[in-house]
Amino acid sequence: MNQPNDHASQKKGFVTLRGARQHNLKNISIEIPRDALVVFTGVSGSGKSSLAFGTLYAEAQRRYLESVSPYARRLFHQMPIPEVDQIEGLPPAVALQQQRGSSTTRSSVGSVTTLSNLLRMLYSRAGDYPPGQSILYAESFSANTPEGACPQCHGLGKVYEVTEKSMVPDDSLTIRERAIAAWPSAWQGQNFRDILTTLGYDVDIPWKNISKKDRDWILFTTDKPKVPVYPGFSREEVQRAIKNKMEPSYMGTFTGAKKYVLHTFANTQSTLMKKRVSQYMLSSACPTCNGKRLNPESLSISFSGYDIVEMSRLPLKKLLAMFSSYGDGTAPGLKKLAKNHEEKAIVAQRIAEDLVARLHVLMDLGLGYLSLERSTPTLSPGEHQRLRLATQVRSNLFGVVYVLDEPSAGLHPADTEALLKALNGLKASGNSLFVVEHELDVIRHADWIVDVGPDAGEGGGEILYSGPPEGLRNVARSKTGTHLFNEHPHKKSIARSPSGWLTLKDVTRNNLKNLDVSFPLGVLTSVTGVSGSGKSSLVSQVLVELLSNNLGKETTTEEVIEDALQEEAIPTLGGSITEGAEHIKRMVVVNQKPIGRTPRSNLATYTGLFDVVRKLFAFTELAKRRQYNAGRFSFNVGKGRCPNCEGEGFVMVELLFLPSVYAPCPVCKGTRYNAETLEVKYHKKNIAEVLKMTVNEAQEFFKDEERINRALNVLQEVGLGYLRLGQPATELSGGEAQRIKLATELHRQSKGHTIYILDEPTTGLHPTDVEKLQLQLSKLVNAGNTVIVVEHDMQVIADSDWVIDIGPGAGDEGGKIVATGTPEKVANNLQSKTALYLKRHVSLMEHVN
Repeated sequence: MNQPNDHASQKKGFVTLRGARQHNLKNISIEIPRDALVVFTGVSGSGKSSLAFGTLYAEAQRRYLESVSPYARRLFHQMPIPEVDQIEGLPPAVALQQQRGSSTTRSSVGSVTTLSNLLRMLYSRAGDYPPGQSILYAESFSANTPEGACPQCHGLGKVYEVTEKSMVPDDSLTIRERAIAAWPSAWQGQNFRDILTTLGYDVDIPWKNISKKDRDWILFTTDKPKVPVYPGFSREEVQRAIKNKMEPSYMGTFTGAKKYVLHTFANTQSTLMKKRVSQYMLSSACPTCNGKRLNPESLSISFSGYDIVEMSRLPLKKLLAMFSSYGDGTAPGLKKLAKNHEEKAIVAQRIAEDLVARLHVLMDLGLGYLSLERSTPTLSPGEHQRLRLATQVRSNLFGVVYVLDEPSAGLHPADTEALLKALNGLKASGNSLFVVEHELDVIRHADWIVDVGPDAGEGGGEILYSGPPEGLRNVARSKTGTHLFNEHPHKKSIARSPSGWLTLKDVTRNNLKNLDVSFPLGVLTSVTGVSGSGKSSLVSQVLVELLSNNLGKETTTEEVIEDALQEEAIPTLGGSITEGAEHIKRMVVVNQKPIGRTPRSNLATYTGLFDVVRKLFAFTELAKRRQYNAGRFSFNVGKGRCPNCEGEGFVMVELLFLPSVYAPCPVCKGTRYNAETLEVKYHKKNIAEVLKMTVNEAQEFFKDEERINRALNVLQEVGLGYLRLGQPATELSGGEAQRIKLATELHRQSKGHTIYILDEPTTGLHPTDVEKLQLQLSKLVNAGNTVIVVEHDMQVIADSDWVIDIGPGAGDEGGKIVATGTPEKVANNLQSKTALYLKRHVSLMEHVN
């Protein structure tokens, strides 16, 4: 790649970057045009995001923040200062990254798009008030304000109570047998039982045989008696010990079970503890607001026959139809309003015009099935990003760089077309678009391509090409070019026949209504349909729940919503497995949720590799001489880790108004271990040096260790050879986390009769990595298992054995089986929105065959 010369750097309309070294970028220099759609491509882990977000956006943010006051600067989430020599011609930037929605249900579609603000203003200024009701301001229509919140449930919509039945589910157990389930199971629970023994209660008779008065005191008392505790003593032994003035083990303070539950819920910093105690709190719809969260005065005001909560529950598509007639002045309600309240009519029309303009953008992005009330934790990352994109399209900014992270993620090809129209609108308004993307249809739409690679991790970080799309055709090292211009995908694998069928009847959840569906066993099935059609509801929710119940396991979710009181559990209202469950012995759900929430969790710990590696170090001569066991080589254990950073490897340096800087620990130099532990070597490498190795390097290093080598081999096969063994979980993308989970499963060497459920496994994957994934999925099926994927990637769908297409539309217009059968059969179904895009891939595969 030619380095930009001084003359070129003065060229107008270009961003010029010199000496970028962020993460794996290899001191690169490049020119990128402004006022254009620039797509950054390359295999997963090649350095695209390091260039677009870690360098260009981070520097644009830093320059902007230099212009605001130090106090205001503290309010921003500041990115680390990028490692780059110089960037010229860089406009202000707005980043729209992939992210899960806010973790609180008080954040909604309405708040993200600011449409709720408009609606509140409408109800305040143009609502239909009951006679004698005084005017309410806009904040009175928000459940998040003291003026608007229902006085009984404080804006939660639910009331919570803690009862004897909720805390003691089995009254035939004794207190010693943990009848009081709400108490902690560890030492604290034993402590409460010992205190009750001192207080004279019998902890060895069934709970139901204890008097009502005593049961009520134990559960509901607010007293906090402090008494001597003699662990393991019986009631009689305790009485004798007190009489003889024997020294107790300690003085214990009692807390009633209800008080313990409420206090823990309100004060614990642990989301898991909060989740645990919340199961002993019964929730029901608030009787004052009937779950609507607002006070009675606010709910008494209507517009077009709806109160504001009912209005917020309508699909956006229906809102658009309603407000269009108010916006153009043709609504009968508007004419009636104009007769009596001309000012109200003017306000209603003006706000309706603005609402309609904003709703049109959301329709164009294929989000008409959402409602304003829908909470952001229930949105997919793609939906959340498109909502924020819609807000930007409507803001009409000029001369801004929008940096987008895979905006097509989770999108059906039909929705991708709508996305490209929205991006064109932003560009036409005089803005620049820098987009990190793997989707070939988006890449083809680019004005300019920056291809980073050629490989991932250390093998990437170079600019292979920067220029108009057509020029990429001649770049031999580019994996993106290979896929972009080679219209012949790999040969279709030989179709496999189902070994049986798993049949579900009367499935009812979200937009699925009394749906009957059969999944073939022993093959690869793709479940398709436009975004919001009901695919995830069917597969990732109902199917997973029913199979979990059938296998005798509770459905577990890795995602803990921080605000557990407000967690909206969407129930499955109907559905049962009527056939085929007996053929399934095990279920594995492979999703994109993180493999850990702290840097202490990493690739090696999650896959179990670290356990084997630590044992190898413990078997070395020096370790045996010093009596070091495997635990010594964990950075989570006190004896082996660095005492200064406690095994973190870095220390945080607060810089007041600047972003906090994480510097390598000055004692261990970032290795995480103390000097004595690092003296132990295995094949001339210490434990910290092993954790720094990539999977590819480690495979060569451990080539004689079969247990380790097999696991590393699988990680390479799913395209993760570039990751370091000690790479913190917090640095992994959703796609990388999902492939680590898949590799961990593949390593277990399944014995068949397992069903694997994957939700959009190709998200964040380059077509080269998609091919690697397909090979692994085929291996699972060939070993006698069933694989079901929710998928938008036509490459995967065309290579499936069976396709179930759900739709035809999104939300209320979806939830039905549109087509089912082989990919060839579905591709010819005129009712299916997937068929149009699938047909091209199917015919190409036939061409190869």
